[in-house]
Amino acid sequence: MTSGKIAAQCGHATLACYKALVKKNSKLVQHWERTGQAKIALKATSEDQLLELEAIAKSLNLCARSIHDAGHTQIAAGSRTVLGIGPAPVALINEVTGKLRLL
Repeated sequence: MTSGKIAAQCGHATLACYKALVKKNSKLVQHWERTGQAKIALKATSEDQLLELEAIAKSLNLCARSIHDAGHTQIAAGSRTVLGIGPAPVALINEVTGKLRLL
């Protein structure tokens, strides 16, 4: 994916997590909003790794949302492109993503 496509997909993931958590844990969302709305982009090596990370995140009761591309531009329709996790305490997210490299 080009850097622009990656940015768009990450935006979709951020919004998906936000929409899910605003209903389930509005106090956490409000804290995230008050503290700068941190977002960190990390690189996974494969779709299988994204699935594994999603399972780990969900086992820790973290919000995790996979984004599947619509297929209008560079990626085949239905392809998993990114995984959004959080917002959540940094220590919990690091349990899932701590070994990944920055994008």
